[in-house]
Amino acid sequence: MAEDQITLWGHGSGRAMRVHWMLQELGLDYEVKPIRSRTGETLTDDYTALNPKQKIPTLQHGDFVLTESPAIIAYLADAFDPPAGFYAPRDAVGRAKVNEWCVFVAMELDAHSLYLVRRHEGLPEIYGAAPLAVASAKEYYLKQLNAVSGQVASAGTYLFGDAFSIADILLMTVLDWGRNVNIELPGALADYQRRVGERPAYQKAFALNYTDRGIADVR
Repeated sequence: MAEDQITLWGHGSGRAMRVHWMLQELGLDYEVKPIRSRTGETLTDDYTALNPKQKIPTLQHGDFVLTESPAIIAYLADAFDPPAGFYAPRDAVGRAKVNEWCVFVAMELDAHSLYLVRRHEGLPEIYGAAPLAVASAKEYYLKQLNAVSGQVASAGTYLFGDAFSIADILLMTVLDWGRNVNIELPGALADYQRRVGERPAYQKAFALNYTDRGIADVR
């Protein structure tokens, strides 16, 4: 199955960026279907048959279809041999620790914080303006970053020391997102963001996913 065609549906969002980035870290060839959110492209009958949630990203690997960016990058870490310096543990305890950080980032920093900002500050014409909720979400985001900042400061280069992981991919995308909505990062995480942003796979994925933007636009 590893040799089967890989197709990524999704372009231009932070969540699609995660999958582009993981594919670049693994050095895999893949086809891009550059559909975007809120363009009507996710609402077609063909795409709805592929992903009934009508969201991006969606990964096709042969006949296998998977949605939700954290699940997709976790699958890719399991399905392919990781490159040197990439932490993809095969034991239960190691996987659990990676999953712990992945779930934390996806829930506390993305869904519970930044996505609320996205709705009520970025798309008030759809969801309504809610300045108090936005301010509270940004405050909560910064509070939750304290736990991550401590982990990075104690671990070293990445969340798990010198070895990069899917948890770092998730974390970096929400740090970029946070800066893009004018949330200043604590010192340790600002340094971490600069380090991670120097990874060649990050830069290649960014150029593929954000064809109309530069890295300076989010940092």
